Amino acid sequence: MSRRLPNLRHRLPRALLLTTVSLLTCAGVAQADTTATEPSCKKGEFCTWSDESYGGTAQRFDLRTANPEECIPLPANFEGHSFINRMTRDVTVYQSLECTTEGDFITYPGGGTYVPQAPFVVRALKIWD
Repeated sequence: MSRRLPNLRHRLPRALLLTTVSLLTCAGVAQADTTATEPSCKKGEFCTWSDESYGGTAQRFDLRTANPEECIPLPANFEGHSFINRMTRDVTVYQSLECTTEGDFITYPGGGTYVPQAPFVVRALKIWD
Protein backbone atom coordinates (compact mmCIF):
# COMPACT_ATOMS: atom_id res chain seq x y z
CA MET A 1 0.00 0.00 0.00
CA SER A 2 2.84 2.39 0.75
CA ARG A 3 4.22 1.94 -2.79
CA ARG A 4 0.87 2.91 -4.34
CA LEU A 5 0.64 6.25 -2.54
CA PRO A 6 3.83 7.73 -4.11
CA ASN A 7 2.69 6.53 -7.54
CA LEU A 8 -0.71 8.17 -7.03
CA ARG A 9 0.90 11.45 -5.96
CA HIS A 10 3.08 11.35 -9.05
CA ARG A 11 0.24 10.52 -11.48
CA LEU A 12 -2.57 12.70 -10.05
CA PRO A 13 -1.33 16.04 -11.51
CA ARG A 14 -1.02 14.48 -14.97
CA ALA A 15 -4.50 12.94 -14.74
CA LEU A 16 -5.99 16.30 -13.72
CA LEU A 17 -4.20 18.05 -16.56
CA LEU A 18 -5.47 15.54 -19.14
CA THR A 19 -9.01 15.81 -17.79
CA THR A 20 -8.92 19.61 -17.96
CA VAL A 21 -7.57 19.61 -21.51
CA SER A 22 -10.23 17.15 -22.69
CA LEU A 23 -13.04 19.21 -21.10
CA LEU A 24 -11.78 22.40 -22.72
CA THR A 25 -11.52 20.69 -26.09
CA CYS A 26 -15.09 19.36 -25.87
CA ALA A 27 -16.45 22.78 -24.93
CA GLY A 28 -14.80 24.33 -28.00
CA VAL A 29 -16.39 21.79 -30.32
CA ALA A 30 -19.85 22.35 -28.82
CA GLN A 31 -19.56 26.09 -29.30
CA ALA A 32 -18.59 25.68 -32.95
CA ASP A 33 -21.73 23.61 -33.55
CA THR A 34 -24.09 26.21 -32.04
CA THR A 35 -22.76 29.05 -34.17
CA ALA A 36 -23.18 26.96 -37.32
CA THR A 37 -26.95 26.69 -36.66
CA GLU A 38 -27.52 30.40 -36.03
CA PRO A 39 -30.48 31.61 -38.12
CA SER A 40 -29.70 33.79 -41.12
CA CYS A 41 -31.62 37.08 -41.09
CA LYS A 42 -29.78 40.17 -42.30
CA LYS A 43 -29.97 43.66 -40.82
CA GLY A 44 -32.98 45.47 -42.21
CA GLU A 45 -35.04 42.27 -42.66
CA PHE A 46 -37.98 40.63 -40.96
CA CYS A 47 -37.66 36.86 -41.34
CA THR A 48 -40.14 34.14 -40.43
CA TRP A 49 -39.81 30.35 -40.56
CA SER A 50 -42.39 27.61 -41.02
CA ASP A 51 -41.05 25.64 -38.03
CA GLU A 52 -40.11 26.57 -34.48
CA SER A 53 -36.48 27.39 -33.66
CA TYR A 54 -35.89 28.90 -37.12
CA GLY A 55 -36.37 25.64 -39.01
CA GLY A 56 -38.12 24.80 -42.24
CA THR A 57 -38.82 27.27 -45.03
CA ALA A 58 -38.04 30.96 -44.50
CA GLN A 59 -39.79 34.08 -45.80
CA ARG A 60 -37.93 37.42 -45.75
CA PHE A 61 -39.32 40.95 -45.89
CA ASP A 62 -37.62 44.33 -46.09
CA LEU A 63 -38.57 47.85 -47.17
CA ARG A 64 -37.86 46.98 -50.81
CA THR A 65 -40.58 44.30 -50.79
CA ALA A 66 -43.03 45.60 -48.17
CA ASN A 67 -44.74 48.96 -47.71
CA PRO A 68 -44.92 50.34 -44.16
CA GLU A 69 -48.35 50.39 -42.50
CA GLU A 70 -49.88 47.98 -45.05
CA CYS A 71 -51.11 44.51 -44.12
CA ILE A 72 -48.79 41.89 -45.58
CA PRO A 73 -50.31 38.41 -45.64
CA LEU A 74 -47.80 35.57 -45.68
CA PRO A 75 -47.77 33.45 -48.86
CA ALA A 76 -50.47 30.81 -49.31
CA ASN A 77 -49.83 27.56 -47.42
CA PHE A 78 -47.19 29.26 -45.23
CA GLU A 79 -47.55 29.77 -41.49
CA GLY A 80 -44.90 31.39 -39.33
CA HIS A 81 -43.84 29.55 -36.18
CA SER A 82 -40.63 31.50 -35.41
CA PHE A 83 -39.32 34.87 -36.53
CA ILE A 84 -36.68 37.57 -36.18
CA ASN A 85 -37.16 41.33 -36.50
CA ARG A 86 -33.87 42.94 -37.58
CA MET A 87 -35.54 45.98 -39.10
CA THR A 88 -35.13 49.39 -37.48
CA ARG A 89 -38.94 49.58 -37.31
CA ASP A 90 -41.49 47.86 -35.13
CA VAL A 91 -43.37 44.96 -36.72
CA THR A 92 -46.76 43.61 -35.64
CA VAL A 93 -47.48 39.94 -36.31
CA TYR A 94 -51.08 38.78 -36.69
CA GLN A 95 -52.89 35.51 -36.33
CA SER A 96 -55.35 36.53 -39.05
CA LEU A 97 -54.55 36.95 -42.75
CA GLU A 98 -56.24 40.39 -42.79
CA CYS A 99 -54.25 41.96 -39.90
CA THR A 100 -57.42 42.23 -37.84
CA THR A 101 -57.38 42.57 -34.08
CA GLU A 102 -60.06 39.89 -33.70
CA GLY A 103 -57.30 37.26 -33.46
CA ASP A 104 -54.04 37.46 -31.52
CA PHE A 105 -51.48 40.11 -32.47
CA ILE A 106 -48.27 41.43 -30.89
CA THR A 107 -45.85 44.19 -31.86
CA TYR A 108 -42.13 43.47 -31.66
CA PRO A 109 -39.48 46.19 -31.54
CA GLY A 110 -36.94 46.53 -34.31
CA GLY A 111 -33.21 46.16 -34.06
CA GLY A 112 -32.91 42.50 -33.15
CA THR A 113 -35.91 40.73 -31.64
CA TYR A 114 -35.54 36.93 -31.79
CA VAL A 115 -38.63 34.74 -31.24
CA PRO A 116 -37.82 31.02 -31.64
CA GLN A 117 -41.38 29.96 -30.69
CA ALA A 118 -44.15 32.31 -31.79
CA PRO A 119 -46.97 32.67 -29.23
CA PHE A 120 -49.47 31.86 -32.03
CA VAL A 121 -49.40 30.91 -35.72
CA VAL A 122 -48.37 34.01 -37.68
CA ARG A 123 -50.29 34.56 -40.91
CA ALA A 124 -49.69 38.28 -41.62
CA LEU A 125 -47.55 41.20 -40.53
CA LYS A 126 -47.44 44.98 -40.60
CA ILE A 127 -44.29 47.12 -40.60
CA TRP A 128 -44.70 50.45 -38.83
CA ASP A 129 -43.36 53.78 -40.02
